[in-house]
Amino acid sequence: MKLIQRKWKLTVAMVCAAVLVVTVAYAATAGGQGDPLITLSYLEQVFQPQVEDTVEQAVTAQRQQLQQRLEQAISGWNAQVQEAIAGLEAGESALFQAVSLGQGQSLVGQAGCEVVVRAGTAQCQDRGLIDASSGTQLGAGQELAANHLHLVGGGSCAVQAASDTVQLLVRGPYTILE
Repeated sequence: MKLIQRKWKLTVAMVCAAVLVVTVAYAATAGGQGDPLITLSYLEQVFQPQVEDTVEQAVTAQRQQLQQRLEQAISGWNAQVQEAIAGLEAGESALFQAVSLGQGQSLVGQAGCEVVVRAGTAQCQDRGLIDASSGTQLGAGQELAANHLHLVGGGSCAVQAASDTVQLLVRGPYTILE
């Protein structure tokens, strides 16, 4: 009985040793140059094209999104330029213009016109001129403060020279009356 148990134990030990030797031998050869875990042909024929397709799709999507945003920005800028050109054709200026008024002359500014008195004195002829520098509204007969930005709020508003010469900076639509 002891002999059978011994043979049985010896057989089990031999089988375990054989399985261990085969496993170690297989593990030692797996992934080597002769039998790599991933073959070069798999990388070149399957994996690389998949990666390239994924990258190409991402780049194309990003390019389309950026192109759309660029076209929207250009469209907006074109609209602003066309608006500015239309304003210039209507007599507006995007820059301040130096304007001189003589005694008794008036400058009639349309809505949005901006006026700064640089020299001399001028009076508001109508209600509707806003002194943006002080945050007040001028009434008829009130004097415009020197070096303050005055805005025509709505409709039109006349500014009349109260001294021999008045130097103004004007931006926006206006006309000069004698």
